[in-house]
Amino acid sequence: QVYLVESGGGLVQAGGSLKLSCAASGRTFSNYRMGWFRQTPGKERDFVAAISRSGSDTLYADSVKGRFTISRDNAENTLYLEMNSLKPEDTAVYYCAATTYILTARSEVYNYWGQGTQVTVSS
Repeated sequence: QVYLVESGGGLVQAGGSLKLSCAASGRTFSNYRMGWFRQTPGKERDFVAAISRSGSDTLYADSVKGRFTISRDNAENTLYLEMNSLKPEDTAVYYCAATTYILTARSEVYNYWGQGTQVTVSS
């Protein structure tokens, strides 16, 4: 198993910035493609961003492209999501996830999930 723990969530005003971290342990971090997803009450879990094993390739949801940046530090076994120009509609529980299969936006492909961290953007 690989264990994922998110941190960095909190309350921020619209237009502000926040950086989330996901610390991985248990297995070789660089073997996993990684992703960020988010979920609000009563809605399905939505894709946010994903990154390849080396960090050379990335995917972004249209709603966050140009505002969010996904990155990873394999030496530190950590995944990041830098969020800028935040909007109230970005409010959600954010989850990091890992997959052994392929770089994808499909949540069903991801094998492992963190517990989530709350991000709240006030207007």
